Amino acid sequence: MKVRNVIRCGSLMCFFSIAFLTARAQVINLDVYSAYVFDDKFDSYYNASEYYKGKIKGGYQWGAGIEYRLRPDYGVELLYIGQNTNAPTEYAGNGSLKKYTNFDLGVRYILLGGLRYFGSPGKKVEGFAGMMGGLVAASLKNPDNGRSSSAEKFSWGVRAGGVVWAKENVGIKLQIQLLSAVQSMGGGFYFGTGGSGAGLSAYSTIYQLSVGGGLVLRMRS
Repeated sequence: MKVRNVIRCGSLMCFFSIAFLTARAQVINLDVYSAYVFDDKFDSYYNASEYYKGKIKGGYQWGAGIEYRLRPDYGVELLYIGQNTNAPTEYAGNGSLKKYTNFDLGVRYILLGGLRYFGSPGKKVEGFAGMMGGLVAASLKNPDNGRSSSAEKFSWGVRAGGVVWAKENVGIKLQIQLLSAVQSMGGGFYFGTGGSGAGLSAYSTIYQLSVGGGLVLRMRS
């Protein structure tokens, strides 16, 4: 399944989720996110001649979400989070010599998450914490040979922070967030199609820690 097909399926899932949540929401918030995500290492060793080790470079991460306040202290949010980055990797396998490739990597998360708010409704500052689940769609390109591949995995995340309401309907969200891309069995993330293709098989769970915030626009239903 290609990344665009996964995003299309995710969009369909989001459409039905939005229809259901909108009917139940007391308040609807539109969120725009901007954050810095830190580096994350991955590696796997079978023996001295079959292994890989690399790093997903940190950088700018963006996103957007629609949050539905089902109660004053509880909300549900649909999120889309993206990052374009590089994955410098050393690898060897199938009798080949050691290779180095700086892969081009695109990461796209589609998530549904719950938020628990702390503090009295109507206050200038609200704290929150929550968990998320969904999928990550990644696209990988090998700049050395121009080949590309894609992968889709289950993903989850946790976050915590606060919202400072500058006006009744405009707020600034500050948060720390951890996103992970895993496999349903064994844990892992997939990079390409082998040393002669786009990359290599890298069954190593990704953990992406980010710090940032965003703009919150409150819209009452």
